[in-house]
Amino acid sequence: MIALWILLGCLGLLLLALLAAVAHTLLIPGKKSTYVPNPDPARTEAYAAKLSRMIRCETVSVPGVDQREKFLAFHRVLEELFPLVHQRLEKTEIDGSLLYHWKGLSDEKPLVLMSHQDVVPAEGEWLHGPFSGDIAEGKVWGRGASDTKCSVMAFFQAVEELLAAGYTPPNDVWLSSSCTEEWGGDGCPKLVAELKRRGVRPWLVCDEGGGIITEPVGGIHGNFAMVGVFEKGKADVRFSASSTGGHASAPQAHSPIARLAAFVHDVETHPVFRRRMPPEVAAMFRTLAPYASFPLKLVFSNLWLFKPVLLRVLPAISAQAGAMIRTTIAFTMASGSDACNVMPQRATVSANMRFIPHQGMAESLALIRERAAKHGVDMEVLSASDYTAATDIDGEPFRRVQRVIAETFPGCAGSPYVMTGATDARFYQEICDSVVRFAPVVYGPEQMKGMHGLNENIETNCLPGAVDFYKNLIAAVV
Repeated sequence: MIALWILLGCLGLLLLALLAAVAHTLLIPGKKSTYVPNPDPARTEAYAAKLSRMIRCETVSVPGVDQREKFLAFHRVLEELFPLVHQRLEKTEIDGSLLYHWKGLSDEKPLVLMSHQDVVPAEGEWLHGPFSGDIAEGKVWGRGASDTKCSVMAFFQAVEELLAAGYTPPNDVWLSSSCTEEWGGDGCPKLVAELKRRGVRPWLVCDEGGGIITEPVGGIHGNFAMVGVFEKGKADVRFSASSTGGHASAPQAHSPIARLAAFVHDVETHPVFRRRMPPEVAAMFRTLAPYASFPLKLVFSNLWLFKPVLLRVLPAISAQAGAMIRTTIAFTMASGSDACNVMPQRATVSANMRFIPHQGMAESLALIRERAAKHGVDMEVLSASDYTAATDIDGEPFRRVQRVIAETFPGCAGSPYVMTGATDARFYQEICDSVVRFAPVVYGPEQMKGMHGLNENIETNCLPGAVDFYKNLIAAVV
């Protein structure tokens, strides 16, 4: 009888909590994201033509290869397109990477606008040539259109127009663009080292990474400015298993491939890493809640009650959202014997890991190494770096970015989020406390799919807004 009363009491408390959550949700006014680009056609056409010219200059970067001459050719294109920038700003070129200094009225709050010149290789059959820069169907097509020559074009154009108007920024502005971002090379570290040499400590760094994302979470419609406030760490690891080999007609038990397969299956079906909601992700859900239908609104606006459930279901609902709450591991490469009838003496599986702050590089690598050892599998870390510090979402630099977003893109809510990929921005963390990842262009499903894939493109109508964002941000850092 006592147990029954306890059960009924628990159920009553749960019902009261649910009723409180429903009441709280009903008090939150619903919102709609109303922002859609509505630019001047003449500006749209002019900016698309400049971006097209930049795409036609192929800038695929290759790890460990000196490609300075290729990027010097791209720099000549920039000089043609943005003559005032090159006449009036101090330019520093370091092995193909670029740094420009625009002297402001003060040097107390330096602003760095950055995005990379290089692009990934373009393979497969494209609707428009990957380096054609075609302008068709309201889009600019080609490798780098969305990742990220659009941003490079936009901040160069913003400075070009401000210079033409005789404007002097309230604080120093630096334009930074490396040529090794796509493979994590030393381009950006060299630019950061140059700023350190000059004693520059930026007040704010704005790189690519986030963007104006169409439907950032399933069921929440419209365009939302998702601003990355930190990056997960990353590692490339190789797992290997060995044997004496032999003929496949008389296989021994527990062969290298069998052990690796068992290990992979174990990791895929028995999660290794803890799930926890970073405060930046909780803030993202609270921001998005008013724009959601009632069931999602109920969950997102009452994390005090639903957080445990959300942590369990997020990875199944959205791979992107799931990656924001835990360390991830993705198995990407495998090798074994060179013949079907030969048992491998050594087989390998490689993986990419991404580390979350609550379970960083050291702990995550130790956990996966321990799991591998249970299957007789060795682990080798090929490369690794930990997560970056988070930008304070209550601090003035982040709030300033949010105000500029609201000013430039009316009706578009700005929200913090976790950057699950990697950018050059992480190198600036050494000299700057406020580093955000936000490219001020619209990324719909087609653009998201095209990045590093086939038929990369960007909608031309979002380019004027990108230029305006950078102009407004330059003026806002006072």
